Amino acid sequence: MTDAQSFYGRWARVYDWVANAPGVASWRDRTVDSLALAPGDTVVEMGCGTGANVPYLRERVGPPGRVVGIDLTREMLDRARERPARTGGTVHYVQADAARPPIRAADAVLATFVAGIFEDPAAAVDAWCDSVTPGGRVALLNFQRSPSALAAPLNLAFEGFVRLSAPGARLSRRSHASAFERRVRAARERLTERTVARRYETIAGGFVGLLSGTVR
Repeated sequence: MTDAQSFYGRWARVYDWVANAPGVASWRDRTVDSLALAPGDTVVEMGCGTGANVPYLRERVGPPGRVVGIDLTREMLDRARERPARTGGTVHYVQADAARPPIRAADAVLATFVAGIFEDPAAAVDAWCDSVTPGGRVALLNFQRSPSALAAPLNLAFEGFVRLSAPGARLSRRSHASAFERRVRAARERLTERTVARRYETIAGGFVGLLSGTVR
């Protein structure tokens, strides 16, 4: 078992509560809209966690479609399978490394709040784009520090959030928020290189960024 599996396995229940905090639902709905899904599509979520996005994805693809959730941590997937709204004939969960997904020919790929945890986020985005048929959409939703001067106190809290939510980060003295944002930036830059018809928008006062694009 990897450190990440052990960490997220211990925190699966808390993670599920945070993933469904008030206000977050509107972010998820907006992100899923950016994929421009149609009934019958196959959409893959990379690093699906406890499946908080699945109801929104399933609504868009309908009964003839398919939702595939990929996550490395068994406890996260077990938690997802406990919720009736996140299971059913159109929903499939796969325990695998989202950076090397065993999926091809999907119509769309979604990755929320995961790009910043990979050692090589650009390579992960390449794998995600390679999983989508030409003309399909990929969307990345990530936390970030806000550029607003009024957000300075919350930007300090962001550092603490990153430390608490990343394996092995709590005892380190270096800024994990800066490292996290570099990885997110690398993921966004690679998605920009691989796609057209891109759209970038910020949510929650600039603390959340959504980038989506159509794979060439």
